[in-house]
Amino acid sequence: MSRQRSLEVILASEYVSIGELVRLTGTRYSTLKFYTEEGMLPFEQAEENLTRRFHRETTVKQIQKIKQMKAEGMSIPQMKEWLARER
Repeated sequence: MSRQRSLEVILASEYVSIGELVRLTGTRYSTLKFYTEEGMLPFEQAEENLTRRFHRETTVKQIQKIKQMKAEGMSIPQMKEWLARER
């Protein structure tokens, strides 16, 4: 098990893990994993290392937008369509 990075280090990093996104956004791990599997949160994955890395700034904004759309009552397919248009 790896040691958790401090919040200061996370905030200074360009890329973060899904666990670090949980800490930054207060969103459940299972929810972020679902959004990732649905293609709503883009990530990078190195060949030799299976850890998914998310661009911190872009992904946090994307999660905030998803939360806003969810609060407005949008369905997952509607959110995916909106996010696809934004890319």
